[in-house]
Amino acid sequence: MTLQQRIVRDPAICAGQPVIRGTRVLVRVVLGYLAHGETIATILREFPSVSEDDVRAVIAFAAASAAEDLPAPMPLPPDARVS
Repeated sequence: MTLQQRIVRDPAICAGQPVIRGTRVLVRVVLGYLAHGETIATILREFPSVSEDDVRAVIAFAAASAAEDLPAPMPLPPDARVS
């Protein structure tokens, strides 16, 4: 199952916020758990309808969303030194 098949937006479900398919578990809720240091095991216990692959899809979704919103990094000049 692809990322697009796991994370969905439907105006009839949670006002169109991204959720894990077949659930009402919001992507932002799972990201909040991860941001606060919770493990995937904890998330799976709290949300029995969510799989480990779903959690990984949430992370990939967030990465893809960030990539769309952030400008491309400027290349380092050839004489730049990183310490």
